[in-house]
Parts: sequence; structure tokens; C-alpha cells
Amino acid sequence: MAIRDLAIIGGGPAGLTAGLYAARAALDTVLFERGMPGGQAASTEKIENYPGFPEGIGGPELAMKMAEQAQRFGCEIIYSDVDKLERDENGFKIIYGGSELVAKAVIMAAGARPRYLGVKGEKEFHGRGVSYCATCDGAFFRDATLAVIGGGDAAVEEAMFLTKFASKVYIVHRRGELRAAKVLQQRAFDNEKIEFVWHSTVQEIKGEQKVESILLKDVRSGEIKELAVDGVFIYVGTEANSSLLAGMVKFDENGYVIAGEDTSTEVPGLFVAGDLRKKPLRQVITAAADGAVAVAQVEKYLSALNK
Repeated sequence: MAIRDLAIIGGGPAGLTAGLYAARAALDTVLFERGMPGGQAASTEKIENYPGFPEGIGGPELAMKMAEQAQRFGCEIIYSDVDKLERDENGFKIIYGGSELVAKAVIMAAGARPRYLGVKGEKEFHGRGVSYCATCDGAFFRDATLAVIGGGDAAVEEAMFLTKFASKVYIVHRRGELRAAKVLQQRAFDNEKIEFVWHSTVQEIKGEQKVESILLKDVRSGEIKELAVDGVFIYVGTEANSSLLAGMVKFDENGYVIAGEDTSTEVPGLFVAGDLRKKPLRQVITAAADGAVAVAQVEKYLSALNK
């Protein structure tokens, strides 16, 4: 069996950037992507905060350009789930779709995914009023009425961000008090554009061509009421796609991999880039940066192996 220099698991901005840098460095590189290239970025209608596109660019378009660029330099992309990753005497064995290969080094860039509410209308209106990223989509909702679902730091921070664009922002929380840090809470309480809807859960997201309202249930009385909104931003947590690394590396309390700023882990030859890594900001640009850093570390690691 031929041994590849590098396997990249995940075809979001981190993985695709790693693929580009690795292929340009003449590393024998293969990238695994289970769906459409781009990860969460590909599900964003328009990205306006990635440098180089003053008019913005569609998430899917940016993702396909990244994939095309990586492939142009020789990165092979295999569209398949990776079923198992394990240590091998020659590096790492990757089992996928009934096949397997061995790579000397691995960059895990499987990313994270938003935790969904799982209510009627959420999937149907994704990209048409339902969002999981205020910094990505907030500017599309100028002078709109919005609902932010959640009560943690992310929900409150993003609600305040949305007040830069929206005329009104409801924070809908299932409890009677927020879980966010006290300083964040006070800022939200002081913001005249924010109104709180306590003790409430979303039962359904409604609309015709786009979001028009949400049905809320009072968890104390069971009463159902309809709230007119133009968009729903959901912050009930994210889920790290870290299952392949269980038992190999350390996770934080939310399942994100604890890796260095150089993307290295305690396992020699295993690097973690992008949203899967514990980090303060998860954006396309920080993921892409991680991908480039990871390949630089892979090159050092492979050079040491060959000495």
C-alpha cells in the first residue's frame, strides 16, 4: 500500500487551505470531505467579511473556488465519510467507504456544526431567515425584527451585534435568567433595542418564502403565542465533529480539541485546524489561517522523520 505524505480530514476553509498549501509544497496530499466543500461557510448565502471580495461572495462560490485552487496544485479530494482513524506503524491508517490508506501525517479539520433546535421550519428556512451566525448574516437584516434563541454568552453577544442592523431584537430563553456572564447581561439589559422573552421555547418557525414568525411556548403555563419576526438566530450551542479523535487527544468541556496555536497535538504527526480546535474566534479567515499554519508544522514534522 502506498503511503501518502498527508491526509486532511474535512473540506471546509481550514482543510481546503491546508490542501492548497500542502500541494504547493509538493506533499502527496489527499483530502476527505463527506459532503459539499466549504463546511459551514458553504451554507452561508453571502460572505462579506472575507478579504478580497469588496462586494461579498456567496459561501458556496467561495468554497468551490477554494476546492478548485487546491486541486489545481494537485491535492486529491475524496468525497467520503472517514469511518475510523487510528495510529499505524507508518503514521495513521484512515478507513473510509470500504477502503483504507496510510498517511505519515494527518490534519484534522472536520470543524463543528451548530446545535439545532429540531423544530418544524428550522431546516426549511435555513438561509431564508434562519441563521446560526450573526457576524455572517446580520447585515442582511437592516431595520428588521429578529429573534435570538439562547441565553449563553454567544446568544447575548450576537444579539447585541445584531442591534447594529436590526430595529428590534428579542432574546428568547427557556429560563427566567440568562446564563451569560454578568457583564454581558448588563449590556444587553441596557440596550433599548433588546427585549427579553423569558420561560419560552420555540415550537415552530413559520413563513411562506421566508421567516415571518415563530410560535413560542411558555414552559410554565403551556400557553402558545406567535411572535412576528423577520429572522431567527439560533445559539443553543455547537457540536464539535471530534468523534474520530476520541481517546487520542484531549478535548475541552464542549468536545473541542485542545491543540496549540501551531495546531499541534500531543500525538506526533496529528494536527488540528479550524473550528474543531479550541479557539476564541471561529470565522472563515481564522480557519484558513489554521490550515496554512498546520501545513508548515507538517513540513517540519516530515523533515524530521526523513533525517
